[in-house]
Amino acid sequence: MKELLEQAQEFENRKMSNMSTSDRVEASREAKALILKINEIYKESKDPELMDVMKRLTVKKKKIEKRLGGVPQV
Repeated sequence: MKELLEQAQEFENRKMSNMSTSDRVEASREAKALILKINEIYKESKDPELMDVMKRLTVKKKKIEKRLGGVPQV
């Protein structure tokens, strides 16, 4: 779990400027994967800190997808 939170923190601190479209798609997918993994842990522990992390990741993911012009097709 600690490693997962470190990955989330690293993702939050990453610069998102000057990204290509493929970089944005990759970042969006990475954010989604992190959110889903954290959610699995949250379901069992109900830790409010995990919910805060998921909310911050979701905000960043939405900003990335806004620049893509919508949700990328998988």
